[in-house]
Amino acid sequence: MLVYQKALAVADEVSAILERPDFRKDFKLHEQLSASSSRVPALIAEGYEQKTDRHFAHYLYIARGSAKESKTHLIVATGRKYLSNGESTPLRDRYDEIARMLSGLIDHLERENRQHRRPPRETDD
Repeated sequence: MLVYQKALAVADEVSAILERPDFRKDFKLHEQLSASSSRVPALIAEGYEQKTDRHFAHYLYIARGSAKESKTHLIVATGRKYLSNGESTPLRDRYDEIARMLSGLIDHLERENRQHRRPPRETDD
């Protein structure tokens, strides 16, 4: 899923930024941003494996909230001068895009409301 791939990519970028010494000094913000950014793709993956569309949508609602939380932590980090606006704005924009994509997927799942989802079978490589 494209939204999952985008969430993984931005989480990796955030993780690289969190390695900066200034960020490491602000332990609480570091932990909050680290947790919220990694939670977005994790919730998408966990939801995908659920039995019904409604259950999947539930996880996507939480993932969307985590995307908004990550955006807010980036705003705080910018205010504390850990990031420049030039670094922060594209990341925040990507979290907005992910949230919009999740909203669209939630709407689709709620319309379909399949009771027995069948995820694709995993193949051995």
